[in-house]
Amino acid sequence: MKRTLLTLFTALWVVGASAQSLDECRHLARQHYPEIRQYDLISQTEQYNLSNAARAWIPQVVLSGQASYQTATPTYPEAFSSIMQANGIEMVGIRKDQYKVAIDVSQNIWDGGISKANEAIAEAEAAEQRSRVDVSLYDLQSRVDNIYFGILLLDERIAQTKALIKVLGSNLKRMKAYHNNGVAMQADVDAIEAELLTAQQTLGQVESSRTSYRHILEVFIGQELTSDTLERPAMCEVTSRTSARPELRLFDAQEDKLNAQRKAINSSVMPRFSAFAQGYYGYPGMDMFKSMVSAEWTLNAIAGVRMTWNIGAFYTKKNNLEKLNIASRQIAVQRDVFLFNTQMMTTQDDGEIARLTKAIEDDDRIVELRHRVRMAAESQLDNGVIDATDLLRKITDETNATLSRSTHEIELLQAIYRLKTTLNQ
Repeated sequence: MKRTLLTLFTALWVVGASAQSLDECRHLARQHYPEIRQYDLISQTEQYNLSNAARAWIPQVVLSGQASYQTATPTYPEAFSSIMQANGIEMVGIRKDQYKVAIDVSQNIWDGGISKANEAIAEAEAAEQRSRVDVSLYDLQSRVDNIYFGILLLDERIAQTKALIKVLGSNLKRMKAYHNNGVAMQADVDAIEAELLTAQQTLGQVESSRTSYRHILEVFIGQELTSDTLERPAMCEVTSRTSARPELRLFDAQEDKLNAQRKAINSSVMPRFSAFAQGYYGYPGMDMFKSMVSAEWTLNAIAGVRMTWNIGAFYTKKNNLEKLNIASRQIAVQRDVFLFNTQMMTTQDDGEIARLTKAIEDDDRIVELRHRVRMAAESQLDNGVIDATDLLRKITDETNATLSRSTHEIELLQAIYRLKTTLNQ
């Protein structure tokens, strides 16, 4: 039982200690970035806009009330009034104070396509806003990558500095032994010890920078890193040069929005047909003769079909369409500028990848030679052929060669992934 629990705890520790990968950091940063909440807000706004556009087909009901006083009203001719009075009928005419409580109902039959155009505009605007969020979140990926590879570079520098400290410490012990035996001078011991202290000081500074970088990355991903080390991304090759950047989808969404707006402009000059009904309770009624005899309130109604045509929309149609054409050409220019800059960045990354690949091919041989020279220098120091200064120079050369190789490897990885980001692959 104890062995089983020990195995389980060991497995859990290994899982918890696994290095954080670049893809994990990208994903966590995307999920933690506040702007990702925009997607839900955009969807809600889109649904409200679509709902408003669809409600154009719901019967429109207007309630109104009116009380008025006018200086003159329709009256009977004086001769006709005399005849009516002779027969005992009093014709008071329409009163100057009038009252009305009304309800108007209208139903679209055909609106020229404006409601459908408004729905298309709502969908196009939402798509454009989503594309803008996509672009913003994609830019976040580059920022995370720069911090991630910066930490990897600092890790390599820390590792090489620790290796240098180990070599200097070993040679310091040796030089102290030589000094105790009267073979070496105190100046030789001091030179190596000073170099060791400098290396230790450098190590502290680099570790401090690495801690700051890790804290920045933790802010981006919204949690603490699960491991003290970061996983080095796998080396890969970018063969395709086809760009699939979200900026291109944004340009397409902007064009779709312009097309929807063109349809709305074309629909604005079309006639519209609707059915209507109106009923009101008040005075005077539609029967004017009855209202001239009696001031009683009556129920009145009217129904029919109405056609409206805003001819004034033709005045601005051409200019509005031309403005959209100019906006379309502006989008085309922005697309060309983006593709040009992308090509320039791709060319630069390709050149950087080629340069670093060639440098790495030579690095292994350089490191091997510098190591052999350093080992020979230690042997020469044992035999009194060289002094501590010459040995330190050889140790520094080997350390720089090793650090240069490690730096080139990480810079090559960074250039490859920067190219992948430029092409969104």
